[in-house]
Amino acid sequence: MSDLSNWQARPAPAPVALTGRYAMIEPYRCGVHLNALWDALGGSASNELLRYFPNGPYENADQMGEWIVGFQKGGAVVNVIRGRRTGNILGMASYMRPDPANGVVEVGSVAHSPLMQRSPISTEVHYLLARHVFEDLGYRRYEWKCHNENAASKRTAERLGFTFEGIFRQHLVSKGANRDTAWYSIIDGEWPSLKTAFEDWLAPANFDAEGRQIERLEAIRASQGAG
Repeated sequence: MSDLSNWQARPAPAPVALTGRYAMIEPYRCGVHLNALWDALGGSASNELLRYFPNGPYENADQMGEWIVGFQKGGAVVNVIRGRRTGNILGMASYMRPDPANGVVEVGSVAHSPLMQRSPISTEVHYLLARHVFEDLGYRRYEWKCHNENAASKRTAERLGFTFEGIFRQHLVSKGANRDTAWYSIIDGEWPSLKTAFEDWLAPANFDAEGRQIERLEAIRASQGAG
């Protein structure tokens, strides 16, 4: 979108249900989701999946739930992830810091349980969330930010096709320490080719009888000139 002479503010992200071949996304509701989400993310045995969240660690589900309530009051749209085949709750990902006037929003507070890591579910979730931002809401820019020490998050952003933009040094005070933040983005002009690569990767033909990928997402993008 280069001609913005008629640009108008877009709607703010709102709770939405999205369904794909492997994953289902639904708006967070405390009474329905909290305990199952807490268990999926390791419960009191481990907060490692939430290590880079802005607060915590949490001793119980109620503490995590209190954080989610405050997060929502601050404007975040918290999305819960289910596996379509089992219906089990597997993780979360949220629309954050919406800027409808400029058509910009971030996906953050992402936590994937071990059952969805390295699976078609985890990739499809981010395809569905990005598609909603660009095609349903008409946004110009979709951001991914993470603690610069969070190597797994940075690898995920790059695999999904986000472009690395740089490091904001001492960007935040987090848990009593400086946090340097790595910034990534996808912009609207990149989305059509990224969408095609996502859909080719997610197609059943790209998986063998054991469910293993045949071609990597990065390789599909490269073959299509999508970066």
